[in-house]
Amino acid sequence: MKQIEIGDATHPLAEYARGLHNEPLVVTVDGRPVAALMPIENADAETVSLSTNPKFLALIERSRARLQAEGGVTGEELRRTLPVEPSRG
Repeated sequence: MKQIEIGDATHPLAEYARGLHNEPLVVTVDGRPVAALMPIENADAETVSLSTNPKFLALIERSRARLQAEGGVTGEELRRTLPVEPSRG
């Protein structure tokens, strides 16, 4: 992982983005991380937005905890329960 002190980051953002090469660039202030520039593969804007949204991440964690505590329903069980006809596509 590369790091750069914010005062030393004098190049255009595009240059830093092109230089990522599958590893993040962490921007620091007085040695403390304050931001990161990350390479993204196979993701759209919505995926990136949700993956950094604290409310969404909390919802996912609550769902995982509930699944762990209470169990879940398989896809087959769901199909037997709901009156949904198979797709004809």
